[in-house]
Amino acid sequence: MSKEKFVRNKPHVNIGTIGHVDHGKTTLTAAITKTQST
Repeated sequence: MSKEKFVRNKPHVNIGTIGHVDHGKTTLTAAITKTQST
């Protein structure tokens, strides 16, 4: 095992989505991820 300390140099966020199937949760999450990753 490596003893090096992990350095997180990018901001991060956890997003939880709830809702009925086919109501766009995956599409919404993909759009948020795409806009925040650039």
